[in-house]
Amino acid sequence: MTMISNGVIDAENEKVHAALEADYDHLGEVLARRGVDIGWVKDKVAAYGVAVPSWGVGTGGTRFARFPGQGEPRHIFDKLEDCAVIQQLTRATPTVSLHIPWDKVDDLKGLKQRGDELGLGFDAMNSNTFQDQPQQRLSYKYGSLSNANGATRQQAIDHNIECIEIGKVLGSKALTVWIGDGSNFPGQSHFARSFERYLEAMKSIYKHLPDDWRIFSEHKMYEPAFYSTVVQDWGSNYLIAQELGPKAFCLVDLGHHAPNVNIEMIVSRLIQFKKLGGFHFNDSKYGDDDLDTGSIDPYRLFLVFNELVDAELSHADGFDPAHMLDQSHNVTDPIESLMTSAMEVSRAYAQALIVDREALGGYQEGGDALMAYETLKKAFRTDVEPILAMARLEQEGAINPVSAYRASGYRQKIAGERPAVTGSGGGIV
Repeated sequence: MTMISNGVIDAENEKVHAALEADYDHLGEVLARRGVDIGWVKDKVAAYGVAVPSWGVGTGGTRFARFPGQGEPRHIFDKLEDCAVIQQLTRATPTVSLHIPWDKVDDLKGLKQRGDELGLGFDAMNSNTFQDQPQQRLSYKYGSLSNANGATRQQAIDHNIECIEIGKVLGSKALTVWIGDGSNFPGQSHFARSFERYLEAMKSIYKHLPDDWRIFSEHKMYEPAFYSTVVQDWGSNYLIAQELGPKAFCLVDLGHHAPNVNIEMIVSRLIQFKKLGGFHFNDSKYGDDDLDTGSIDPYRLFLVFNELVDAELSHADGFDPAHMLDQSHNVTDPIESLMTSAMEVSRAYAQALIVDREALGGYQEGGDALMAYETLKKAFRTDVEPILAMARLEQEGAINPVSAYRASGYRQKIAGERPAVTGSGGGIV
């Protein structure tokens, strides 16, 4: 099932098909002179996919306000349809990551069937113990998995186990755990005891993982706890993964670090010690802004992918990271932002694939700093858009996804079908 008429896509593609063929052939000649087979890069890009977060197709917000958009999804089935549009046009987002209880439904088999009809699989399950839900018995105001109250910790543990059970029905193979636990004042909590309680709770969850599942712990330096967070950096994250066992891995969110932190080196370290579980891609300027991927610092995104491709091509042991977009769309159409972000991730992947790794290794070993970074810059400066567009075209996607999306009138259509959302409360959906 397709959400947008193939005729619309074909008509939009026809407008620029000839120009794409010319650009692709020219880029192929350029890369051939560097010893790179453009067809090999295109096939790698075509096989690559990044998961879309179900919550990402709704309009986001800040602590101060949220301004709803037209055609807001009312429930997970609406969200799946929006995600299917993104996959249909970009051919880069074959899976959806759910957030429980935001996406909880009674008819799980019906949800799985709808995903199958739309050509979508289900990626990692995301638990939510960072906010209180209606009818929730105990509050997470002072923490969840690290809460001093044992009953509150057990409630959070049970919720994560429920997420695993839901994921088993949907075909998911991973659980992502991010908590907002921490403190807002010095002395409010005991650092060591809080971390020990968290580890004990995570071990209880870990015992319920199926043999073919993984658990991803996610670190964040601050917010909503502004003095200390229980899982504050990649070092604590690595300790957690080591403590839990071989099915436990670290998840890296690009917006969860202090400004100027060398994220690509963190990626390298986690790969080296076989504990890189995956990524949440976004961008940030001042803090965890969850801006569109590649909108602020596309070079950093490329440098992260340089490490990922290095591990992929060298067949690093245990290397199998999960990739997902995780960003908030406050002033843009969420579908458009997710499409452009998926393309930015694919772009960084393609650029990293064309790095001359033999030359780079020689410059590194020879201490030639200038030529080493110039080798990376040469790949980064290369316009790989013809590769991305040709990969989309050959998979019956759109050469220009945003143009095809706007031509389809999809947003206007669903705005007429879905009731308008009112209100300006803060927070995300």
